[in-house]
Amino acid sequence: MRAIVMDEIAGPLAVREVAEPKAPESGAVITVVATGLCRSDWHAWVGHDEIALPHVPGHEFAGVISEVGPGVTKWAVGDRVTAPFVEGCGVCEWCLSGNAQVCPEQQQPGFTHWGSFAERVVIHAADTNLVAIPEGVSFEAAASLGCRFATAYRALTGRAGVSAGEWVTVVGAGGVGLSAVMIAKALGGKVIAIDRHSAALEAASSLGADHVLLADGSDLPARVHSLTGGGSHVSVDAVGSEQTCADALLSLRRRGRHVQIGLLPPVDGHPRVPMARVIAWELDVFGSHGMAAADYPGMLALIASGSLEPQRLIERVIGLEEAARQLPEFDTANVAGMTMINPGK
Repeated sequence: MRAIVMDEIAGPLAVREVAEPKAPESGAVITVVATGLCRSDWHAWVGHDEIALPHVPGHEFAGVISEVGPGVTKWAVGDRVTAPFVEGCGVCEWCLSGNAQVCPEQQQPGFTHWGSFAERVVIHAADTNLVAIPEGVSFEAAASLGCRFATAYRALTGRAGVSAGEWVTVVGAGGVGLSAVMIAKALGGKVIAIDRHSAALEAASSLGADHVLLADGSDLPARVHSLTGGGSHVSVDAVGSEQTCADALLSLRRRGRHVQIGLLPPVDGHPRVPMARVIAWELDVFGSHGMAAADYPGMLALIASGSLEPQRLIERVIGLEEAARQLPEFDTANVAGMTMINPGK
């Protein structure tokens, strides 16, 4: 099969023929129809994650089952499926309680094993991790759910518990940030989106953001406090840097809730965050690491009803060769919305 292959960390990517995967016990092989180009893939490429080389990136995808392994009882060849980017083992206490996203034995396509920037990808513990794609939901829209959209949904519902009328500040208007804007609005929130690119802010406005702020070096938390009359109830760092995390935390009102979605790679040790404000204002700080397949039904019901429209976040569909060129530039690219890859294109 054709796949994007990493032969070295932060090196050139090549599209070439590699061996076909085989379905493991309790697992499945998926023919990939759509897979998303995500900032997390860039983190793996640049070396922020431990991966074994050569490596195939890609972790959010949708497609059709082409093979099932022994022990799979819920799925068959031909089923339209997607999956969270965290593969729970299916048998530990966390998986059995519906929290596969924190499974200690988890695997992740594109990180712990070869991923979905290929014509086919393997999923382990298929009965625990696969999700059926409802009729009327496109493969591209379903692929967007695996990481960014589902992570934002759980961050705002299962972690921060956003209520109608609350102010939500979203720092970073890329794929996960725009997902958070859409979801916060669907929950009845009032949204402020912050980004360094005007095109991203235009996209946020089109999705209903009440205010947009350009990250231009000004005091962003002070501007949020002015707009909201004392700070947001909820903040989201959808980028993952010391600056964006600090801006998000400092934008909160007293006893506000912060959700950290963007990965925070260490800079000269552990990342520096304004913990003095967290303590003095009794802020709640939540991590959000994807969403288990068990939690998908509520989100899919909102998509089926039209309350959430992840397909609106997709700006472009490209092939493997173009994706191999774009991934190394992802951290600095000036693009709005999500980029989807069609491995057959």
